[in-house]
Parts: sequence; C-alpha cells; structure tokens
Amino acid sequence: MSDLIYGRHPVLEALKQERAINKLLVADAEGGLKTIIQLARSRGIPVQRVDRKVLDNLTHHARHQGVLAYAAAKEYVAVEDLLDLAAREQQPPLLVACDHLEDPHNLGAILRVVDAAGAHGVIIPKARSVALSAAVAKTSAGAVEFVAVARVPNLSESLRFLQKQGLWVVGLDGAAETEIYAVDWRLPTVLVVGGEGKGLSRLVKENCDLLAKIPMAGRINSLNAAVAVSVALYEAVRQRRSGA
Repeated sequence: MSDLIYGRHPVLEALKQERAINKLLVADAEGGLKTIIQLARSRGIPVQRVDRKVLDNLTHHARHQGVLAYAAAKEYVAVEDLLDLAAREQQPPLLVACDHLEDPHNLGAILRVVDAAGAHGVIIPKARSVALSAAVAKTSAGAVEFVAVARVPNLSESLRFLQKQGLWVVGLDGAAETEIYAVDWRLPTVLVVGGEGKGLSRLVKENCDLLAKIPMAGRINSLNAAVAVSVALYEAVRQRRSGA
C-alpha cells in the first residue's frame, strides 16, 4: 500500500479535495510552493522542510518538484462520529486515546485489539504522533478498515470535550494507586495510553479523571502500549459482559 503523493499538481489536488494527509515534506531550495504550504497549514497538516535529497530517496528519484505528501491509509473522522457510533450500537462509549504514540506497529496493534474488543474508536493527536500510515495499516491486519480514527489538534482539549459529553477519562499510569480492576469500565469511558518510554504527558495526565495501573508481578515494570491497551480493554469487555 503506497501512502506517498508527490509533485505539485497531485499534492495540490489532494489538498483541495480534502484527502486525509498526515504530513507534507517540502524541499528547502524549492520556490513556488507557497499556495500548497498555506493550504496544508490551514487544514492543520504538519509541514516539514527537508533537503531535496530526502525527497529524491523517498520517491526513487521521480519528478517530485520539491513536494511530497504522506496520505493517510484511510480517512479520519471527527470525535463526535465516535460517539455517534456508540449511540447507534446502543452502548456506552468505549474509546482509546493515544498520547503521542510514535511506533506505527503499536498503533496498528491497538487498532487490531480495538476491533476485537468491540470498542468504538481511537483518538490520536496531529502533532508528534504516528498517523494512519501504510505501516500502521499492515500491522493492524486489516483492522484499519473497520476502526474509526479521529485525529485532533489538541488531545487535552478533546478529552475535556468528551468529559462534557459524560465520558470518564482513565489514563494508564504504572505509578497509579488504583488498579484497572477497580475501575468501573461499564461507564462511558476513554482509555488513555501514553507514548513509548514517556508515558502520559503532564497536560494529558492532568485532564484524566482517574489514573490506573496494570499490576506487574515480574521484574519488568511496564508493558508496551498495545499490550497495555489490550489488557485494559479486555477488563472492560469482561465487566460489560458480566455486568460487574
């Protein structure tokens, strides 16, 4: 699956048609890209300036005209769409929010478990975060086609919005006092997982209603993001199916 669009006209048309674009790369020495850059920034798409050789290597020396776009593997949705999906299924929302996750394999695996557990979607931030790339799609083993993903400018603001909609925001944190088994996952919930090695950022942590940990009995004191989400989501599945 290719997720590269290059050349001024193809990239400009992709932007005009509001195709989901993860990031734009532009060559430092290239002129005439002002309209493309302005349009990308107006849509909140990150723009990165790189050496022309970077674009040469990515396109295998094709005629890129100094601009390349990483297109998303699928279209993003709005956060409200995730709530609508839960309402249509007549279920309390169960969402996963990823706080600056950088590994595409982790995000792909999270999409796979979200689909398997019957959760209602995933939220990722636009900045400093992995997006829906071809690598994510491949790792998801097809789940990318079935799991709705919202990409938001500010994750903390989105969490506050969801709180106003009646959702309980639970952040995974190894230093928390509460274990995931003490959380009432039957409530409308957003499960928040932090980035690799960094955990939850300060602002996101401050916007959580509750921090919860997965008990660790071994010598390794943490799980990777995808495994941690799997453990927590299936506790939510257990509670929701058993009623307790």
